[in-house]
Amino acid sequence: MNRKLPFSRELAYILGLFITALGVSFMEKPDFGVSMVVAPAYLLYRKINPLWSFFTFGTAEYMFQFVLLLVMMLIIKKFRTGWFFSFITAVVYGLMLDSCMAFTATLATDTMTQRLVMYVGGILLCCAGISLVFHTYIPPEVYELFVKEVSKAFGVEIHTFKTCYDISSMLISVVLSFCFFGFGVFVGVREGTAICALINGSIIKVFSRFYRRFFEFRATFPKLEEYFSR
Repeated sequence: MNRKLPFSRELAYILGLFITALGVSFMEKPDFGVSMVVAPAYLLYRKINPLWSFFTFGTAEYMFQFVLLLVMMLIIKKFRTGWFFSFITAVVYGLMLDSCMAFTATLATDTMTQRLVMYVGGILLCCAGISLVFHTYIPPEVYELFVKEVSKAFGVEIHTFKTCYDISSMLISVVLSFCFFGFGVFVGVREGTAICALINGSIIKVFSRFYRRFFEFRATFPKLEEYFSR
């Protein structure tokens, strides 16, 4: 039997957030369409930022996720204090995202090859990061928390629910794009967004299997894990 390598759940949390933020910034740069999960927040950013420059992509992310957190609690009719840590996670992620956006702004995307490599790399990074966050006990971003808690409440397999959620988010984003920028105008929602909606759930599942095969996730701070598991 192959011995699994120990992996800190807390480290998985930090790395998962950073890798996801980097993946999102990579996907935004080539203009093939952002991930359907972040598309609603991205559209808010594109609409408001020209008016108020302080309203960054990261800011739009954690504000949108706060609203999503409230919606989740209404759907499952349950409240846990620890869930509000997901909002803190969203804020940390938002700051990471803005830093990653500043970094990718310096990268060249002059050729189609460069754009494709960056976009595909972004998809893989996002899936790898999200899967890592699923292996922590710390409340993840509200996007992942929503998928995890609502799928559990209704008895739906998490990866199946993730795909359905992604497709719904993409459709909502199309409507927002038309409302904000005019009918028939697609901003941030393009061919790449549709592809992500269809394949992200499956790719995340592959990464999860890989992690479980080679790593044993353990808490570095058991008391903290106990607190969030209540």
